[in-house]
Amino acid sequence: MKAFVFTDKALESEAGRFVWLEINTEQAVNAAFRTQYKVEALPTYFIIDPRTEEVIARRVGGATVAQLLGFLNTGAQAYSGEGQSPEDLAVARAEVLYANGQADEAIAEYRWALENARPTWTGYAATVEALLFALDVAGDSQAVAELAREAYPKLRMTAAAANLAASGLSAALRVAGDDPGSSELVQVLFAATKEVAHDPNVPVAADDRSSAFGTLGDAYEALGDTAMAQATWEAWAAFLDDEANAARTPDERTVFDSHRLSAYLAAGKPEGAIGFLKQSEQDFPDDYNPPARLAVAYKRMGDLDSALAANNRALDRVYGPRKIRVLQNQANILEAKGDTEGARQALEDALALAKGMPPGQRSERTITRLERLLS
Repeated sequence: MKAFVFTDKALESEAGRFVWLEINTEQAVNAAFRTQYKVEALPTYFIIDPRTEEVIARRVGGATVAQLLGFLNTGAQAYSGEGQSPEDLAVARAEVLYANGQADEAIAEYRWALENARPTWTGYAATVEALLFALDVAGDSQAVAELAREAYPKLRMTAAAANLAASGLSAALRVAGDDPGSSELVQVLFAATKEVAHDPNVPVAADDRSSAFGTLGDAYEALGDTAMAQATWEAWAAFLDDEANAARTPDERTVFDSHRLSAYLAAGKPEGAIGFLKQSEQDFPDDYNPPARLAVAYKRMGDLDSALAANNRALDRVYGPRKIRVLQNQANILEAKGDTEGARQALEDALALAKGMPPGQRSERTITRLERLLS
């Protein structure tokens, strides 16, 4: 978003319309913000009413310029209260409810808006995505898959297509269990995800198309077609290489690092990630992400000394909750090297850090997971 969307000249007219604030959720000083506002995934965008400090619009995940402009208009309309349709009002109520932890009530309001939507309503796509996310967080995979199947034909040639197809297919595979090939939901959403991944005419952002490639490869594997899974993961890596090579700046290129690493790992070729991750570490010497990712790639290659050295560099730079993950990677590398005591110490350090996190950053789920690993 920083590299490709917020730099777009189409947003210049919005500069004075809002007070813009970026929150680094890893910094302890911002823990109170996470306590007040529910951040379940990154990136999350809020429009907050300064009169009440309530969320009046929310978007989870990236966006195209057009999607971001639509989001801003929705927030401005909710703030002014002018020109809102019954559907808009229902979505506005849903956002406040969701922000206050009333997910079931919010889901009901999103559903009402969609069920009563007029053909001319412009908020349909954003509301489908908001409901999709809420249902996914609630763990209702059946509802996620059914919503994606219903909405995809209407949003097939829009920027929302990738999120619908990939999220829906992942949910359908979870529902199908051990027999995904017989699931009608899987078949329909598999076809949709394949279309998004391979058809350049579907107008989705590169990172969303990337997610579709990854989900498609996983689906082939679940269906037992290992040859097509491998081909898809290799096509995924090639797609991302092309996008990165077309980048105009290091900022633009490094946007793809995480997905590129995932693609090369899935394809069983972690060595393919070493070159661009080394370049990113050179370009961004204060960023912990490149060496942390290098550590993962080196470990998969079996080069444990290089993995440990890279992870140590990441530990020198990382802070906040993400340090827990880097410490866990340290434990994995040390365990692979046969250093059981060193691995235990890294996990104990991670657990102590997790328990010492302030409200808003403390995760009981993470603490439980680390305790289980230690035991």
